Amino acid sequence: MSAIWIAVLGASFTAFLNKYIGHSVPEKWLNRPSFMRINALVPIVLLSALVGVQTFANKKELVLDQRFAGVLVALVALKFKAPFPVVVISAAITSAAIYNWF
Repeated sequence: MSAIWIAVLGASFTAFLNKYIGHSVPEKWLNRPSFMRINALVPIVLLSALVGVQTFANKKELVLDQRFAGVLVALVALKFKAPFPVVVISAAITSAAIYNWF
């Protein structure tokens, strides 16, 4: 058995255990107000971290390029309560235009 298959089986077993342990947690622990507040904020934090890394990182260096401009345009569109497709398309057009011009 190769090292890759051992890694795949180990990752699969770890994922199974993680899911099993998650289903085994008593419900009274999950219904605590502090846990529910934290649980509601986790997706927001993860998405913000993903946007930050994808916007400002290029391998191991920090960069300011067309992606930053696209995020700025998206933030402005969100500030003016534009519909989601308008936000995405305006950010994509801005990023593509700056990428092609410079």
